[in-house]
Amino acid sequence: MRLCIGIDPSLASLAAWGLPETAEGAGRFAHCLLDLAADAGLPIKPQVAYFEQFGPAGFIALAALIAEARDRGVWVLADAKRTDIGSTSAAYARAWFGEAAALRADALTATAYMGLGAIMPMIQAAADDDGQVFVVVRSSNPEGKALQSHGTPPVWQGLMAELEALNKTLTKPVVGAVVGATQLQELKTCHDLAPSVPLLCPGVGAQGADLAALLALPKALKERMILPISRGISGAGPDPKSLKDALHSYLSQLG
Repeated sequence: MRLCIGIDPSLASLAAWGLPETAEGAGRFAHCLLDLAADAGLPIKPQVAYFEQFGPAGFIALAALIAEARDRGVWVLADAKRTDIGSTSAAYARAWFGEAAALRADALTATAYMGLGAIMPMIQAAADDDGQVFVVVRSSNPEGKALQSHGTPPVWQGLMAELEALNKTLTKPVVGAVVGATQLQELKTCHDLAPSVPLLCPGVGAQGADLAALLALPKALKERMILPISRGISGAGPDPKSLKDALHSYLSQLG
C-alpha cells in the first residue's frame, strides 16, 4: 500500500491557506505539496479540474507543476478522468503521453462507461510512453452505485474483468482501476477477479474510508493499492512543518 499526495487547489483550500483564488494561488499551493512529496519520495495526484477552473492560466500552472515534478523524479498521476471515442480519444492521448505532450504525465485517470475500447488510444499511448491509465471502475461517490452496480454480475465487475484481460495482452500492467477505499467489499472482490490490476483507492480522509479496515485487507491486495490523501494533508497547511507532521501521521499508520 503506497501513499500518494493529492493536490487539490479548490477555492476552499486556497482560502484556508490565505492564497488568492487564481491560477497563481493554485500554483503556489501545488508547489508546496510537491516539495513535501519530493522530500518524502512519494507520488502526486493533481486534480485537473481545480486547475482547469482558472482557464488557460490554470493549465499553464498545471503544466509547470507536472514538468517540475518529473524533473525532480516525482511520479505524476493526473486526475483528469478523460473519456471519448476515436480520434478525440487519440487527441487526449497526445495531450498526456509522449515526448511531445503538453501535459506529459506518468499516469492518467479515465472513464470507460462509453466502452473500454473507446479509450484504447489513451491506453496504447500510455503503454508506448511507459505510463499507466487508471480506469474508474467502482467509485467512492454514492451517485455512482446505480450505474456501476447494475445487473448480475454488476457492470463494474465486468469492466474489471476486461481490464484484467487487457493487461494480459500487454507487456506489463498498464491499466489500473479506480476503486474507492470506501468500497471494502468491492476491494475484496478485486483480489480474486483481477490480480494483475493496480488499484487507485481514493476516499481516505475527508470521505471517511476506514484506514484500519484497509490495513486488514490481504497483503497481496494491499501491495497493489495506491492511497491518495488530499485534504487530510493539505488541511494542515500552509505551514511546512504542519504539512510534514500530517503526512508522517499517515505514514506511521501505514507502517
